[in-house]
Amino acid sequence: MLYPIKFRPRVKERIWGGHAIAAMKAGSGARLSPDKLYGESWELSSVSGDVSVVANGFLKGNDLNEIVEVYMGDLVGEKIFERYGIGFPLLVKYLDCNDVLSVQVHPDDTLAAERHDSAGKTEMWYVVDCKPGAALYVGFKNPEITREEYIEAVAKSTLPELLNRIEVSPGDIFFIPAGVVHALGAGIEVIEIQQTSDITYRIYDWDRVDASGRPRELHTALAVDAIDFSADARELHKHYRSSGGAGAAEVISCDYFNVSVVEVASELVRDRMGIDSFTVYVCIDGTAEIASEGGSERIARGEAVLIPAEADSVKINGCCRLLEVYVK
Repeated sequence: MLYPIKFRPRVKERIWGGHAIAAMKAGSGARLSPDKLYGESWELSSVSGDVSVVANGFLKGNDLNEIVEVYMGDLVGEKIFERYGIGFPLLVKYLDCNDVLSVQVHPDDTLAAERHDSAGKTEMWYVVDCKPGAALYVGFKNPEITREEYIEAVAKSTLPELLNRIEVSPGDIFFIPAGVVHALGAGIEVIEIQQTSDITYRIYDWDRVDASGRPRELHTALAVDAIDFSADARELHKHYRSSGGAGAAEVISCDYFNVSVVEVASELVRDRMGIDSFTVYVCIDGTAEIASEGGSERIARGEAVLIPAEADSVKINGCCRLLEVYVK
């Protein structure tokens, strides 16, 4: 019987990163310098070159693709294995944005397959923490913007004037389908759930330069055909409000993932009978002991654990808030 599986974080230095991830991962065994800027911690990944490695139990030292190949439907779900093979369908990250990220867009499945032999990238953000007045950008202010207006703004470096700027608070949730222009702002920490893809078209980078004094590469020509100019940014933002008790509330449901916010006051049992899918729990706040028939594992803020599809139920102990993620 498989057990709740935890993975070693893959932490990434980023020009826009901060120091929160180094502090949060201090006890994880990751060798992080308090002087470096870390922007991303990949908690669960099957991206080529960045495949997660198991950190606990008898599978310790094996990578995610290896254990999917061996345990197939028992681990990820029968239909999911038929669809994705040994490639795990989701990428789970924790992001610390000390500075604003580039304005970017991701291609959909069709365009990504045609250009990159890859899946597209639909994603979501859950705002874990933020500084007062912190904001991000999702979509355009004008839902009827034309392709020509966009191209002119890029040429004149006035693109930010067209973007829909939203001040955020903890508990804000954003759904970012492939094709929606977006950028995370300074002073924000988020949990990101996305398709397994690392294809990003950078459109505007705030006239920033890297450590060598060079601007980062832009992909403006590639981005034009990837943008969904019909997307309505007003439909992509919601705020999670705690009910004050234990339970789960679904916040995102799409073709690629389903996400609920789960609150636990002391103990909560989640029935998984009839769900032909793995489940990933990501800790937003507090600590949680997560147990299935095969064993248990503890997670804290920013950490994730993978529950195999063969598990019939999950028992969560602790005082915590979690994201619960599976593929419907």
